[in-house]
Amino acid sequence: MNDHLIYLDYAATTPAAPEVIAAMQSCLGADGMFANPSSVHLAGRRSAAVVDRAREQLATLLQTRPDQLIFTSGATESDNLAIRGAAMARAGQGRHLVTMKTEHKAVTDSFRHLEKEGFEVTWLLPGSDGLLTMESLKSALRNDTQLVSIMHVNNETGVIQNIHSIGSLCRERGILFHTDAAQSVGKLGFDLDDLPVDLLSLTAHKFYGPQGVGALYIADRPGTAIFPILFGGGQERRIRPGTLPVHLICGIGAAAELAIAERSKNLERVTALRARLMSALEDVDGIMINGDPDVAYPGILNLSVDDVDGESLMLALEPLCVASGSACNSANVEPSHVLKALGRSDSESEAAVRFSFGRTTAKDEVDQAAALYRGAIDKLRGLAPAA
Repeated sequence: MNDHLIYLDYAATTPAAPEVIAAMQSCLGADGMFANPSSVHLAGRRSAAVVDRAREQLATLLQTRPDQLIFTSGATESDNLAIRGAAMARAGQGRHLVTMKTEHKAVTDSFRHLEKEGFEVTWLLPGSDGLLTMESLKSALRNDTQLVSIMHVNNETGVIQNIHSIGSLCRERGILFHTDAAQSVGKLGFDLDDLPVDLLSLTAHKFYGPQGVGALYIADRPGTAIFPILFGGGQERRIRPGTLPVHLICGIGAAAELAIAERSKNLERVTALRARLMSALEDVDGIMINGDPDVAYPGILNLSVDDVDGESLMLALEPLCVASGSACNSANVEPSHVLKALGRSDSESEAAVRFSFGRTTAKDEVDQAAALYRGAIDKLRGLAPAA
């Protein structure tokens, strides 16, 4: 097997930046800021100062106040805490919830669990372009609707939902609005002091921070209280208890600071790389872009063909590291629930490939990826029996 990997799966996870690694190392070992930040002694206070600094760095990235951010283990926990916590807190006012079928599994599975607990969920479908229409959202809202959860940037297609319009509608109706922003924080600009979002989930490892740490933004507004889903301590405003991982939190702070400095440059970079790959593949017979390419984060490009076996295609692409469907479903043989919701057939969904670009992606890697993709399709089509 070729030891040289071509990594184009940055939507699944990104390598921690050198600056992030250096920051985390300062918190490790006997000479580091390793102490429990809940402790009142000097070592604990020094660790608490590291946590406070990271919260400020993340708040600056999001343009909001530090006290509206609580640290979690990642976007999956943040999604669960936001959705389950908000639903339970407002259950006395109503038990109707709204989301989309194209959400990440951390969101859809949270809502499925709430359905088992007696909540009613309306599952919205996007158009074939992956976009939610405001008309379909308006028609789904009821007097007893308490929560709407719509992802900002889709993790499989990169399609960007208009969360400002969605949030504004929810504010008019007195409904909480949650967005999973795991794929957009650190990559697109945010101003949470102006954006009508009540709850926002994020994770560090999507923007060159460490795996295992994320955050939940909770707007300081009446009615945004959420119930905890974990118990055992008073950390993080008694909403998310547990000893804080100082080195990981230091890492997310460093990643946030780096994102502020490099976001514009990185956006230009991935835009050029996406265009380069698409230019090299646009004449492949039967190729389809999944999701609206003009309303999408350019770091993601999801392509389908309808006449090759998906599993065989992925094997034929090695040593190219890409995703078939979402990263969390890559071991699942079922067609992508996102692409099925867009109207793709089983074969089109199974043969979908998500290319995603990052800070260290080189132009020659994109060229190699294009050559491998074209070659794999040609080979599999050549092996197919004649019609």
